[in-house]
Amino acid sequence: MRVLKIDLSRYRYEVEDRRDLFEEWIGGTGVAVQLLKEELDPNVDPLSEENVIVFARGPFTPAYPLASKTVAMFKSPLTGNLGESHAGGRTAVAIANAGYGAVVIKGRSKKPVYIVIDNDKVYFKDARVIWGIADSLIVGRIIAEKEGGRGIRTVMRIGGGGERLVRFACVTTETYRHFGRMGLGAVFGSKNLKALVVIGRGGFKVRDKAGYNEIYREILKLSLESDAMKKYHLLGTAVNVKPLNVIKALPTRNLKSTTFEGTDDISGEAFAEFNLGRRIACSHCPIACIHLATLRIPYEGEPYFYKTIMISYDYELIYSLGSMLGVGDRDGLLRLIHRVEYYGLDAMSTGVCLAWATEALERNLVSKDETIVDLKFGDFKGYMEAIDYIVKQPNEFYRILAQGVEKASDVYGGKDFALAFGKNEMPGYHVGYATHIGYLIGLRHSHLDNAGYALDQKIGGDVKPEEIVDRLVKEEQWRQVLSSLVVCFFARGVYKPELVVKAFKPLGIETSEDELMEKGRRIYKEKIRLKVKMGFDVDSLRIPKRILETECMHGRLNEEYIKRALKYWKEKYVVS
Repeated sequence: MRVLKIDLSRYRYEVEDRRDLFEEWIGGTGVAVQLLKEELDPNVDPLSEENVIVFARGPFTPAYPLASKTVAMFKSPLTGNLGESHAGGRTAVAIANAGYGAVVIKGRSKKPVYIVIDNDKVYFKDARVIWGIADSLIVGRIIAEKEGGRGIRTVMRIGGGGERLVRFACVTTETYRHFGRMGLGAVFGSKNLKALVVIGRGGFKVRDKAGYNEIYREILKLSLESDAMKKYHLLGTAVNVKPLNVIKALPTRNLKSTTFEGTDDISGEAFAEFNLGRRIACSHCPIACIHLATLRIPYEGEPYFYKTIMISYDYELIYSLGSMLGVGDRDGLLRLIHRVEYYGLDAMSTGVCLAWATEALERNLVSKDETIVDLKFGDFKGYMEAIDYIVKQPNEFYRILAQGVEKASDVYGGKDFALAFGKNEMPGYHVGYATHIGYLIGLRHSHLDNAGYALDQKIGGDVKPEEIVDRLVKEEQWRQVLSSLVVCFFARGVYKPELVVKAFKPLGIETSEDELMEKGRRIYKEKIRLKVKMGFDVDSLRIPKRILETECMHGRLNEEYIKRALKYWKEKYVVS
């Protein structure tokens, strides 16, 4: 496998043969950790030119279905620690077809640029004419029309959020996929990097064509017959809205409640019935879980004239910009999603920040002079303005809020209801102990690290914290394998250890289930070591008081139980 290294400071690039890395660490997350260790001083300022971005794909791309994700790894400007974000679309296939297993970007350009990787060539293009365009969708269209490779390329770019160094700005790839969490968009902006285009014109070969065809058909059959895959195709992750509301696990109005009276209007079923325009898929995926809603926006003063836009929606967006803000107006929610998409912001962080700001205003911790708009739960129009202000930052309050809810609560108070874990804003689940312990000990502080929310629905209320930690870690260690392959986590029920071993063989790679499990454990340890070097400290993890105050399906949570879990995790799993 080749690694492409790009130096923005010198406008140079080089290619290295790093088969050693991919043989030992699989690909994706496993390789990205090692490359970051080689290239990055763990003590650097995340917004300095010394920060490093690694994009890595896995050995199953583009060989097998559902292996369409790319891992991005960097030092996060939101948490000040290890940043890791995954995106689908065409990115992984484009990188693979261009002949690379990973791309490393370091340095800082003297002027705004965008990079074009066209197989073996790298071009540094002047981006001054598009720097300042806040709409990430327009930026994508401009670059797509100017550059070749239509259908086999990926266009990763930032909008106004990344340019303004909003710490939770994302990188949009294609039209509806994102490197969403941890602030990669701000890292792009700090490097004067508006976009990265990858055009891949190559292909791949297998050692055993007959064996490959057989395992490919098996994976495809399992994918198409899976009940979970059917669910994701029909309604997408938005199918979770109603069930979570029923079990009292849907964060509402900054987690003051776990049920939302407007659920029926913003459920996956409601979106499918009234707004669903089409379904699309990532490259090499037969499921098409990306759901696009149509929204008609009337032209002011012009009856019967409308602008129709397509907006991607999923559960996390419905939670963060819907129930978390008390917004039950479906069209209003779609407008909020579109505004976040426009600027290239992480929807989860944006929603949690606005929910905190609303409650801070209610409690007179901040004034309307600071928020400018009178923030009220349920008022989507006010939140539309506030999103503009997060990006434009007209005063000190919004300059602070653009750094995340942890920073905002440091400055203005309201720490008890500032819903961040490891400084990363809360995902959309308040199910039980495993959920929140999972956020805290997950190496990305994400629901995707170990699926604690799913574990909570399987176990009773009398499980010891040590058992919860062990089960969460075991799941996360296996997910290091999946995110190194790199396959979509929605397909984790398809890509089980036995199948992964079989899928490697036609590619000329012999391994075993035990070897895979051991690699997952090693990658997990390597990530912890890197986090510790970047300053991560278990004892500094903050448990938001609000999660203890609001009942979940298991009742009220006990802080001492969570602290006991953290102590056990530190002693057993955290390595220096």
